[in-house]
Amino acid sequence: GADLKERAKMHSSEVSSFVSKARATINEMANLPVPTIAAIDGTALGGGLELALACDIRVAASSAKMGLVETKLAIIPGAGGTQRLPRTIGVSLAKELIFSARIVDGEEAKSIGLISHVVEQNEAGDAAYRRALALAREFLPQGPVAMRVAKLAINQGMEVDLVTGLAIEEACYAQTIPTKDRIEGLLAFKEKRTPRYKGE
Repeated sequence: GADLKERAKMHSSEVSSFVSKARATINEMANLPVPTIAAIDGTALGGGLELALACDIRVAASSAKMGLVETKLAIIPGAGGTQRLPRTIGVSLAKELIFSARIVDGEEAKSIGLISHVVEQNEAGDAAYRRALALAREFLPQGPVAMRVAKLAINQGMEVDLVTGLAIEEACYAQTIPTKDRIEGLLAFKEKRTPRYKGE
């Protein structure tokens, strides 16, 4: 999250500018055309959790601490937290966490759907990072165009009704049909070999 000692020295106009830049950066992260995974091995409070919420998948150590704690400071999450947390865990629970400024550990975060995977912390302190890398290795062999348009279809589809979402899926699927990668995938399947995708 933000450096609160630094924030206390800022003029109110500087705070608005800082939050606006943070919001823009986090939105850019959310809109990256590749899968993103947040690995939370320590503390993700306020802006730190907002950054993690902008990722497609979140992994945390059981000892990690997460929360949108801004109401303790008489402010609200300003870099997407009030919008992304309810979309992730549901409106009622998001309100409860934001209104109470509650901090949850990895186990509770997993139980409420805030994170996808919880792992026991290791001696090196990078258990979540290692789990995130393992997930990334599962994603890497897939067709790059398919990954990009799958993310687009999911993200755009979640913001609309089902009928419109299905039309978005159809349009995204159509983008994969003329690709060389699609043909490579079929050939590799037929020849019982690993496909060699090029993102074309």
